[in-house]
Amino acid sequence: MKQNAALHLLVLSFIAAGVCLSTNVMAGAQEEIALSASVQAMMQSEVSDQAASKLVFASQQEADLWLKEMSLRLSKHIPDKQTRETFLFSVHYEANRAGLDPHLVLGLIEIESGFRKYAVSNAGARGYMQVMPFWTRTIGTPDHDLFHLRTNLRYGCTILRYYLDMEKGNLFRALGRYNGSKGQTDYPYLVNAAWHNHWANPLHTVNLPAKQTG
Repeated sequence: MKQNAALHLLVLSFIAAGVCLSTNVMAGAQEEIALSASVQAMMQSEVSDQAASKLVFASQQEADLWLKEMSLRLSKHIPDKQTRETFLFSVHYEANRAGLDPHLVLGLIEIESGFRKYAVSNAGARGYMQVMPFWTRTIGTPDHDLFHLRTNLRYGCTILRYYLDMEKGNLFRALGRYNGSKGQTDYPYLVNAAWHNHWANPLHTVNLPAKQTG
């Protein structure tokens, strides 16, 4: 509990100081690796998806509750209501399409870019989810704009899904791969703190396992 509180305060101190996390050590720097032909084809199919964003809930009431609550939480990062709702619709769709929890993706975006659309890390990672440009060559096309909302989210979610599959569902290790810091503890638990403390689903909460010590 004390560790989660400390991580929460650390994230808040970055935001309060106006620090662009994308230029910090927490910025994404995925490692370029050779993909098998089948994996490459699957990922290419995923990033080419052009379906319209939509919210999918058990009822309209749940959808309205989720959007209202998440929009309120996001307002300090994205002040414009229409932009904010478009962003949330896109995150919800792209995360679910990739089999990810949208609230985890929101936590990752907070740590990676601080919700800055045009963030660029020292390593060259771009946009909300800090996607490395080599991915457009590996699984996309040269005309894919990684600063475009849907494109950035589609790539980021597809890449995180790939790392989760590679790590057989181990989120801690998958997040390390996503950030280029596999084996280090800071990044996965900063994402977990942002996910749990800022973006937990008002309808249902899921957490990483407790951090091991000693």
